[in-house]
Amino acid sequence: MSLKKFLRGQGYDLIDGPVRNHKPLQLWVKKLFDEIELYYANIDHAFISSVALNEITNDALSVNSSKKDDYSFNIGITLLEDILKSLGLAGFELSAKIKSGKKVTISYDNSLTKEYPVGELENYLSNADFRHHNPALLKNANRNNILIISGVVFAKNLVVEIETNFELTTELVAGWNKISEGKIDFAINNSSKLKMVTSGTGYFPIAVKANRIEFDKGTFRKLMLVTDNRNFF
Repeated sequence: MSLKKFLRGQGYDLIDGPVRNHKPLQLWVKKLFDEIELYYANIDHAFISSVALNEITNDALSVNSSKKDDYSFNIGITLLEDILKSLGLAGFELSAKIKSGKKVTISYDNSLTKEYPVGELENYLSNADFRHHNPALLKNANRNNILIISGVVFAKNLVVEIETNFELTTELVAGWNKISEGKIDFAINNSSKLKMVTSGTGYFPIAVKANRIEFDKGTFRKLMLVTDNRNFF
């Protein structure tokens, strides 16, 4: 099953950018034609409300390595190196060692999903005021530039299969395992297929559910899910 399609069906977008610091209740700003960027680390830094927000764990949304996406070789290697860099695992020079191949398959394992119910968020914002006098925040709110992360899927393991068009050697794989110092486990699935599994102990974000905060002349109106083909994150 396609990981991207599965997540999109649950209202989530796979993170495919270099930034990987996403957390629930962050506010991001997306102006017309501009790159999206972190605006406030938590909604409470921008708003104050009498409504309490309660984080839940969505046990129904689970990601494992059976949900995966296939990429053409060069696209996949480029994307993989960006992901490794975002996880602090750069420096393995995969593109220098594996110069050609057929495809790259990327998936994740051991997931955890944290969410805030949209109804609670709308109730919070309906009863909210700005924490401080803030003309810039009001302008962005009235222009519907602000997104709130209402959910994040975290994973412990990145799982990758690289199908090369040459025969892999045990010496090459042993060298990578030595360089990785236990952070990545490299193995040969067959003579031309390399499997990589990161073995970090912490969770990292892999997908987000984002809602646009819609205001009208300073009054909150609604939240609008923005999961679509625009790839905000």
